[in-house]
Amino acid sequence: MDAITYRESGVDIDKAESFIQKIRPLVKSTFRTGVLGEIGGYAGLFHLNVQQYRDPVLVSATDGVGTKIMVAVLMDRHHTIGIDLVAMCVNDIITHGAAPLFFLDYLAMGKLSPQTGTQIIEGITNGCLQARCSLIGGETAEMPGLYKEGDYDLAGFVVGVVDRSQIIDGSDIAVGHRLIGIASSGLHSNGFSLVRKVLFEKHGYGVMDEIPELGGPLGDELLKPTRIYVETVLNLLRDFSLSGIAHITGGGLTNNLPRILPRSCQAVIHRQAWTPPPIFKLLQDKGNIPEEEMFRTFNNGVGLVMVVAEDLVADVLLRLQGLQEQAFVMGEIMGRKNDDPPLVYV
Repeated sequence: MDAITYRESGVDIDKAESFIQKIRPLVKSTFRTGVLGEIGGYAGLFHLNVQQYRDPVLVSATDGVGTKIMVAVLMDRHHTIGIDLVAMCVNDIITHGAAPLFFLDYLAMGKLSPQTGTQIIEGITNGCLQARCSLIGGETAEMPGLYKEGDYDLAGFVVGVVDRSQIIDGSDIAVGHRLIGIASSGLHSNGFSLVRKVLFEKHGYGVMDEIPELGGPLGDELLKPTRIYVETVLNLLRDFSLSGIAHITGGGLTNNLPRILPRSCQAVIHRQAWTPPPIFKLLQDKGNIPEEEMFRTFNNGVGLVMVVAEDLVADVLLRLQGLQEQAFVMGEIMGRKNDDPPLVYV
């Protein structure tokens, strides 16, 4: 019987090694103080300078980008999906006031495409640079039979640090506090199964179709990368006390904002306080999606919500304006009785 090699089964070790060498400079460009060693070892090493903190707490998060990947595959454009991956993770830990330290990624493909893989890593390194964290490790796996050629999946993992006394957990939120929203860039990386069903399956749009309401091709709008809010929040925290921060992802405002609220508090959202980008109206109209479903599926133009004391609102908004953020007061905190919902729209 003829000998069978791993390559003949669909896994090319030599190609994988060549890919690692190709992305090495990209990865190294993200290294910050604390990174030890090079990529290619069994693990990523990071030295935490404990002298910088009185009582350091490590904060971690993991996430993916969901079926937004399928839009990237349709467009054959993969250089921004890695930004989404980093954003979904670092935006979660910044809600606790934690500064990202290092990031790891997992990339699985049916068959390794060095060109596609390099574009993906370019996006991840771009996201890490925006978040000021280091890409210190990852895994690239070929899985013939599990993924068809051209398909892939991504997962990301981030670790950050915050002083224990500076952890933001929502416990300081009180009646009278205001809600400040920071604009999203669009859909970010959530709700794409519904997006694809409405636009691709129900209405037969293609990614290159020009949509007048969007001012360009549909795929360009859908692939807008998720905003990374790390530098904005860290800048604010140098001078302001933020009582709570919510990252608006899958579940929308309806499910994400209540996660940070004390049991005695209710968030009141003023729906007319901001105008969502046109993609959201397009989806709602084309899919006949009820408003309630819109608010518990999409971010509707709000990527991050901060809860601040009333006397800080003007100064925080001024700082956000200086940081080139589109921000707005979108509601307030009221008292909540036992049978009241944690969040209401008015």
